[in-house]
Amino acid sequence: MNALEPAEAPLRTGRAGFARLAFERSGPRTVVRTALAHSPLRLLTPRNHGHAAWAYTSSFGGGLVDGDHLSLEVDVAAGASALLSTQGANRVYRSPRGCRSDFTARVEEGALLAVVPDPTVCFTGARYAQTFDLRLASGASLVFMDLVTSGRDASGERWAFAHYTSTLRVSVDGRPRVDERWLLDPTHGPLPERLGRFNALASVLLLGPALASAREALAAGVAALPVSSRAALIPSASPLGDDGLLLRAAAVSVEELLRATRAWLSFLPGLLGDDPWARRV
Repeated sequence: MNALEPAEAPLRTGRAGFARLAFERSGPRTVVRTALAHSPLRLLTPRNHGHAAWAYTSSFGGGLVDGDHLSLEVDVAAGASALLSTQGANRVYRSPRGCRSDFTARVEEGALLAVVPDPTVCFTGARYAQTFDLRLASGASLVFMDLVTSGRDASGERWAFAHYTSTLRVSVDGRPRVDERWLLDPTHGPLPERLGRFNALASVLLLGPALASAREALAAGVAALPVSSRAALIPSASPLGDDGLLLRAAAVSVEELLRATRAWLSFLPGLLGDDPWARRV
């Protein structure tokens, strides 16, 4: 059984979960000042060999069920560096009433926040909405990644969910830099036909002064790729002013998308002082 394709979850009533994380600088390292979670959310804060602090989210039950509403708030103090990821794929089970998650982050001057979760996997009949509200101070830096898959493709479930929305809002000193919403809904036309041969989609955002060289290298690399109508991955890169870059990709498989996005973020271990993917194969 594929790691992204567990058996259908048992029916359960909806749950509300809230978590709060706060990171601050302590000498040359960043430490976790606050890590508070209410079930079904859990927070893991493993040690690493770098100067940045890491945190991973997970939920009891292995995924979201009908009526779930999860909220996470993150604060990154001035000069701190933090990585936020997930312990596994964000699985969304059949949910006639729908379920949602909301993420809010405040990143102070000179700080770095990397939000690099595992893919979202919506099962047949899932209704899911997620919102990211990221508020940066001037001089802060952000790495953000959002991946969504077609579902349990190996089980014959391909773009079979009922509704998916992902809203991203990013501001710097209160001024909007990104405000967009992805919507995938079969009422606008059958999703398998609209998405063709592609089974995974990605957005990657790099914003702020700490990422200047990475943005330059990525923009040049994507621009230099040959154009092929049957390529396994179709990427694009769009500059956001002089301090941001938004990357998009559609891939024929989750594995292809993960290879590409992790290659794009190959600079991240250098910024964090350790590799968050080294022990994840």
